[in-house]
Amino acid sequence: MLFLSSSVLSSQLHGRNRRLTIQPLSLTRICSTKSIVSVNGIFPGPTLYANEGDRIIVKVTNRAQYNITIHWHGVRQILSGWADGPAYITQCPVQTGQSYVYNYTLTKQSGTLFWHAHETWLRGTVYGPIVIYPQKRYPFVSPYEEHVIILGEWWKANVEDVETAALQTGGGPAIADAYTINGLPGPLYNCSSTDVFVLKVKRKKTYLLRIVNAALNTELFFTVANHALTVVETDGDYTKPLLTNSILLTPGQSTNVLIKTDQPIGRYYMGASPYMSASIPFQRVPTLGLGTKPCDANRTSTANITASMSNISLILPGIALLQAYYFNISNVFSADFPDSPLNPFNYTGSPPNNFTPESGTRVNVIPLNSSVQMVLQDTSILGVENHPIHLHGYSFYVVGQGFGNFNESTANFNLVDPPRRNTIGVPVGRWAALRFKADNPGVWYMHCHLEIHTTWRLLCQMEWVLVKRYHLRRRTFLLVEGRIRNTFVHAVNSF
Repeated sequence: MLFLSSSVLSSQLHGRNRRLTIQPLSLTRICSTKSIVSVNGIFPGPTLYANEGDRIIVKVTNRAQYNITIHWHGVRQILSGWADGPAYITQCPVQTGQSYVYNYTLTKQSGTLFWHAHETWLRGTVYGPIVIYPQKRYPFVSPYEEHVIILGEWWKANVEDVETAALQTGGGPAIADAYTINGLPGPLYNCSSTDVFVLKVKRKKTYLLRIVNAALNTELFFTVANHALTVVETDGDYTKPLLTNSILLTPGQSTNVLIKTDQPIGRYYMGASPYMSASIPFQRVPTLGLGTKPCDANRTSTANITASMSNISLILPGIALLQAYYFNISNVFSADFPDSPLNPFNYTGSPPNNFTPESGTRVNVIPLNSSVQMVLQDTSILGVENHPIHLHGYSFYVVGQGFGNFNESTANFNLVDPPRRNTIGVPVGRWAALRFKADNPGVWYMHCHLEIHTTWRLLCQMEWVLVKRYHLRRRTFLLVEGRIRNTFVHAVNSF
């Protein structure tokens, strides 16, 4: 049997000390050749293999023309916030010709994650999988083989130029020219008949597919023709088995599935197709927390889209927030990010006329070991849509989702067996409730994983979570009946 898709398998990184070299690479895809920023001269970048509990030391050397950082997406970075990677949050970017050493331990973590650039749009080509093997056996049938499938996007233009063009027009960026699996577009695109990943499998065996969505701006469905998928893990945490024909992954999400080769011998396509939830009249689908602000004089439109959380649009500081906090540097940020919208409105109904957000570098301070509930509310400003929200430094329980506006008195929560994730797609015109224990001190970034929203300062939509390393009154976090200390209701562009 053959599964046909689109790409070659990436190289591998083993051992405690690893090296990543950021460098240009010339590639031909869908009838055109361009230079991309790659890692170790391959695309996608190498797979990092490790065991639960391993200490990881990675030296990143930048030989590209752009400044860069690397984020280890989903790694909880217990007491290793300096290794998290987001630019101007935990570190300043690595400049051309310079190196940076990331040093962290995979504490009580296993599963499928990924690493990617965390500066501008460079993660469009700078990414690779992380596979962490558990200390104990899988809580499901042992697969015959395991394979990594990483989904992405491809533009004929340089991704940095796509970002620049979007900033110039004030609207959305050009839609990707192709969607890829393991870096190749597959036979349905022009000039791509040989750009096909062929996975040879044996009949009547069970395989584990480790699937990651590394796309910049697009949520993607994944399926295998005539085969059922059994979901057994999401974002590096085991989950109750779910039998389905297809899965949806937002940018930043990973899913492990079991697949049984129980069909007649033949060739079966793997497929990745886009899901777009917004209908904003721009070239590309924007996301969470939208509004408009006047453009600069050199822009080609009168207003550009901006994004916010609780009506605050983030301004990145000139130095890393973790550095400013650790060395007590003043006038870098303010600790006054609101716990709830300052001016509530009917979030999923008719939006207010004035939807220009405030700008600032504001953080929300959470005492160590607090039990935290966050409610993320989509809004209808410029149209409702799905928002993949990622929290650095933590995984969280998704205890509830619902239609319309969040109402604490009527919301139905799952406090028995909620899924655990590090990235959640806040549904279209709906809300999602998250719970976690703030037991990892540091400065942690919360943001939408659609890169266009970062460009629109949806860094602003992102919330900074600063967990201070001190104790107030001892609090107990019990998922079933624990008392939740803080409830944050964050609405997109609330006033």
